[in-house]
Amino acid sequence: MKTIKLIGILILNFLIFSCAPLKPAMIIKNSSTENYKYIYISPTNSLTSSAGATYGGQYYSTSKSVNPTDVITGILSKEGFIRLPELKSELTNETLIVNYGESGRRNRGLGYTIEVTIQLVSAKTNELISSCSAEGQGETEADDIRQAITRCLSALISKEN
Repeated sequence: MKTIKLIGILILNFLIFSCAPLKPAMIIKNSSTENYKYIYISPTNSLTSSAGATYGGQYYSTSKSVNPTDVITGILSKEGFIRLPELKSELTNETLIVNYGESGRRNRGLGYTIEVTIQLVSAKTNELISSCSAEGQGETEADDIRQAITRCLSALISKEN
């Protein structure tokens, strides 16, 4: 009986402590983005990832793909920004350069998170206007990245308003 209780306690501890919540998004805001109308996003490569499982002797898998530039463009376009295919010298006063990078991974016991960092930089002065970092965790790496970008920019936009 003592062994069953000990095993139960160990399983309960594993379930409680291995499912840590995602860290809150971190925001750095040096200036307002309201004077900017255009964005230029550094190109990124698409990532395709898959997840699979065996059920009843049958193997099932799913593949998902994400291009961080597309996700960032969609969110910022919704906020009224216009994406430029290239930097234009006559529009530098109103243009933000958007930089994206994966900035870490964290093991959460039953999986891991991917953290992304996004910077908004003035095209004219090259000064950091604002930046955000956030984690994401989903079924695949593509889901992790999509969720992290969405959490990051949502926190940045809500801080703006």
